[in-house]
Amino acid sequence: MILILGGTTEASAFARLLAARPDRPALISLAGRTLKPAQQPLPTRVGGFGGAAGLADFLAANGVRAVVDATHPFAEKISANAALACAETGTPLLVLRRRPWQAEPGDEWTEVEDAPAAALALGRKARRVFLTVGRLELPAFLAAPQHHYLIRTVDPPEALPPKAKLILERGPFVEAAETALLQKEKIEVIVTKNSGGEATYAKIAAARALHLPVILMRAPERPSVACVDTAEAALAWLEGMQSRRD
Repeated sequence: MILILGGTTEASAFARLLAARPDRPALISLAGRTLKPAQQPLPTRVGGFGGAAGLADFLAANGVRAVVDATHPFAEKISANAALACAETGTPLLVLRRRPWQAEPGDEWTEVEDAPAAALALGRKARRVFLTVGRLELPAFLAAPQHHYLIRTVDPPEALPPKAKLILERGPFVEAAETALLQKEKIEVIVTKNSGGEATYAKIAAARALHLPVILMRAPERPSVACVDTAEAALAWLEGMQSRRD
C-alpha cells in the first residue's frame, strides 16, 4: 500500500499514474478542508489522522510501504506530522511539491511571511486588492477593512471584510481572462501565496503585463526529506525503492 497525502494537482497526477498500475495498490488521503474536492482516480479517505502519532498508527495498521507527501506547499502541519510518523515507523517518505515561482524582469514583488504581514503591507491608504490566499487566511484581512477586496476562493468563507466582492472559482486560470478581470475591477495590487505551479500562475503573468505590484506570501520551511517536483519523478522514486528491496 502506498499512501498519498493529496489535495494538489501534482497529487492527482501521481494518483493517475498509480491507478494505471494495479501492482501498486495506493490510497489518497485528503485533509477535508475543501468542501467539494475534485474526483480522485484512487480509493480516497477524507479527514485528519490525529497528529503524528495517529498517522504512525495508521501506517502500521494498514501496512503502508511508502508515503508520498503531495500536499499544498502551505500545508505545514501535515508535512511535519508525516516526517515524524515516517521516522517513527521507518516508512520511506517522499515529498512531491511544485517549485515556487521565481521573479522575472518586470515583476514587482513584496515577499512576506504570512497573512497578517500581507495585510499590513497593504498600508493604511485604501486600495483595490485582488486577494487569493484561500478562505482560511481571510480573517487576517478583517484588520484592514479600509481596502476594497476582490476575493477569489474555491469554497465560501465564513467571514468577509466589509468592502468585499467574492468570486467562487477553481483553477486553472488563463492569463487573458486574468488580465481582463484585473482591468475590469480596477485592481491596484494583488495579494496571494507563492504556491508555485501553473494552475494559478496566470495572475502573476497578468500583474507583470499590467505593471501591478504583488504581495506574495512565502511558503513555510519544511522538514529536510527527499523531494521531487513531478509525478513522473515520484513514480521513478517508488520503482527505484522497490528495486532496492527486491
